[in-house]
Amino acid sequence: MKTRIGFYPGSFDPVTYGHLDIIARAARLVDHLVLGAGVHYGKPGLLAPDVRLALLKDAATPLAAKAGVKLTLITFDGLAVDAARKAGAGLIIRGLRDASDFDYEVQMGQMNAAMDPTIETVFLAAGPGTRMIASSLVKQIAAMGGDISAFVPDQSAAAIRQAIAERA
Repeated sequence: MKTRIGFYPGSFDPVTYGHLDIIARAARLVDHLVLGAGVHYGKPGLLAPDVRLALLKDAATPLAAKAGVKLTLITFDGLAVDAARKAGAGLIIRGLRDASDFDYEVQMGQMNAAMDPTIETVFLAAGPGTRMIASSLVKQIAAMGGDISAFVPDQSAAAIRQAIAERA
């Protein structure tokens, strides 16, 4: 039987409860889940790539173990479809929060299908408790001194606070 490999790309800057919701549900669909943290050297994120991967590993490993799937974490700096192909994935998993996400993600899914028709894009709607969470808003709230504990795991919140303090 062929192993079903799914690739879930994102910035994960930081990993949020929204990401974890999608990861937990994606893990039920595949045998091997590859999480790809996008690294764009011309546009550095708040958290360094190694910090993002460590936070992602800490948060996602229990979810993968509960689902009984293999978990791999990578960084990539090119097209998600190329990273998915390199990982051997037949699925690219994308989370949707609202209609604007849907419009953008369908277009991206169609472009990816044109570049590699052997890789299917699967959309998972965010759960009601996480659909408002966006990494950019989490970082903005944290930068303004707000409480982000409802949106990110404790380790992510600490890393964000440290990164903001270091930039000040």
